[in-house]
Amino acid sequence: MPATKPKKNIEGRTDLYSVRNSSIQGKGVFAKKRIRKGTRLIEYRGERIPVGEADERYEDDENKTHHHTFLFSVDERTVIDAAVNGNNARWINHSCDPNCEAVEEEGRIWIEAKKNIQPGQELSYNYQLDREGRFEKKFWQLYECRCGASNCRKIMLARPKPPKRKKTTKNRVVKKK
Repeated sequence: MPATKPKKNIEGRTDLYSVRNSSIQGKGVFAKKRIRKGTRLIEYRGERIPVGEADERYEDDENKTHHHTFLFSVDERTVIDAAVNGNNARWINHSCDPNCEAVEEEGRIWIEAKKNIQPGQELSYNYQLDREGRFEKKFWQLYECRCGASNCRKIMLARPKPPKRKKTTKNRVVKKK
């Protein structure tokens, strides 16, 4: 009888984590036992789609009170939509003081521990969400961060860098002729 190849476990290292309700947002992923820094936990899986299709699927809804999608940008052209054929990686919540990080390797996204994680701790990474256009006041509510970290920025969006200002000489008076 020929040997059969074992199926790949799309849920990653389930011996290390479990999914349950989170105080941050909806479901969360929690350490079952100590996880060492550098441990690769799970690949972020889902349907790979072009950026344009992701924009069409999840248009901004002016009536939304909180942002929620399972999209992860791989590069300028490709997005993973974990709402379609996604795995448990989609339940890992954002934190401004994360214990995990997303690592891109050959077009695949992996979640790895960036520090030692104790049993019972919720796994998290910094989403660094990005939006085009000007920052609007409504984004504070739409992208509100609920991580509770002491260094919480209160928003899941990556902060845009302010435009560089031209250097001026302080207290310089320009005389008109």
